[in-house]
Amino acid sequence: MAIRTEESDGVVEVVIDNPPVNALDSAGWFTFAETIRREGGRSDVHCLVVRAEGRGFQAGVDIKELQADGTKIVDVNRGCYESFAAVYDCPIPVISAVHGYCIGGGIGIAGSSDFVVASEDATFALTEIDRGALGAATHLMRMFGVQKTRRMLYTAEAIDAAEALRIGGVESVVPREKLRDEVLTLARTIASKSPKALRLAKWSLNGIELLDPKESYRYEQGFTLELYTSPDSQEARDAFVEKRQAEFGEKFEDEG
Repeated sequence: MAIRTEESDGVVEVVIDNPPVNALDSAGWFTFAETIRREGGRSDVHCLVVRAEGRGFQAGVDIKELQADGTKIVDVNRGCYESFAAVYDCPIPVISAVHGYCIGGGIGIAGSSDFVVASEDATFALTEIDRGALGAATHLMRMFGVQKTRRMLYTAEAIDAAEALRIGGVESVVPREKLRDEVLTLARTIASKSPKALRLAKWSLNGIELLDPKESYRYEQGFTLELYTSPDSQEARDAFVEKRQAEFGEKFEDEG
């Protein structure tokens, strides 16, 4: 099962387990969003943890689905929007426990969370521009700030956990083998607080945040859709699936 849950002591773990890289297709994103809303809305649950099994946290969308059918971008966009919004709007605190790679949609999940705890082997990247796409810069900026986000988006470069901690994008970094225990201990501490206080605190924190991730991400998605309808986008997806270097036209013609 791509998305499953485990629970104890007022904490629910939403686990992404979809080998080989935990990428999600359009249906998977809707399932993830539904799971977050369902578990976060329970009166007996006071903290959510999002974590993953396997080699890394989450590798974004299923590129093969989009390469096979470009019209799926509408469903993928909606599924990602619903997922990130579900995490951000969750009425209780959400902690992302990130190990290995955190790419694309993984950034959307982590960047929508209340905070992130990472393992020492964690890396963070937006590779969208190399896949004929855009998106989740809103959530990357929420974690890493304006200049680092722009560099990461333009270059598709990854940063490691130590750099993420240095610039304040993650709350703490722990050894890989201790990640789950560390996060669950923290989540149980949070869950032991007044349920009413936790929910009011989450509501108030979202209310005073200067950047509205849902509005900002929705704005981004318009550009994502425009790019996906271009030949460059299809070429990027084809090259990725075929494991070759993409070949783009040298001249850019502004249709506006």
